[in-house]
Amino acid sequence: MKKLVLFLVFGLLMAGTIRAQQTQYMVFDFIKVENDQIFDYIEFKDLMEKVYRQALNDKKIKGWDFWSLQSGADQSAFQYIMITYFDDPVEMMNGMDESAMIEYTKIAYPHLNDAQVANLFSNALAIRDTPMRLYMKEIVGTNDDFQMKPGVLASFDLMKAYEGKFDAYEKAEMEVFKPIHQSRIEQGLMGHWSFLRTALPLGSEAKSTHLTMNMYKDYMQFFNAQAYEDMSQTAEQQKKVTEGLNSRDQKWVYLATLENVVR
Repeated sequence: MKKLVLFLVFGLLMAGTIRAQQTQYMVFDFIKVENDQIFDYIEFKDLMEKVYRQALNDKKIKGWDFWSLQSGADQSAFQYIMITYFDDPVEMMNGMDESAMIEYTKIAYPHLNDAQVANLFSNALAIRDTPMRLYMKEIVGTNDDFQMKPGVLASFDLMKAYEGKFDAYEKAEMEVFKPIHQSRIEQGLMGHWSFLRTALPLGSEAKSTHLTMNMYKDYMQFFNAQAYEDMSQTAEQQKKVTEGLNSRDQKWVYLATLENVVR
């Protein structure tokens, strides 16, 4: 009996450790490319997919996405969103410097010599700008088996919790909005939802404090979700939804299509 109790305690501890290890940390790079250099950058992002795949094989990252912006606050500011996934906040902050990326490029393209790789990167870096970068930690997500593949849609909703309502807003997302999104997933109206907290930048002048990611397998699912109205909500549930909405300012919503993915 004592051995059984010890075994159960050990199992619970291991489960807690595994859940802690599954916390995702993400770097969002909002990328701007001049219109006359779009085709050059398309070639570069395809090269980057091969580079980040080498980084995944080396366990430096957990994944990488490249999204093309369909709509947002100001599309002239940037046209793409690149997300790099990590399972450790230190690795997230360290990221991958240029020397590491060059080494992975050499592995992905063994036929290129050192000079060719260096020239490739210098030309690529010259055609793009990163006007905004966010460091995020995933707080909670839905239970689903959504498959990330080119062509899926996502809306990235940047939020800013009102002063004094930070905790109330997070509680609302976790206890009120997550069940709503989980229900939509179970009804086939959504693929995945997750709630993220901004790690950097910090402070009252930061443009956002949180972000939600809403994933859809295609435009049909996306538009069905927009048209759906839950008529089964009770008055108490509607009150909690309203309170949650009033605890934050929805700064921007960006709709994007996944073009490249590494998992």
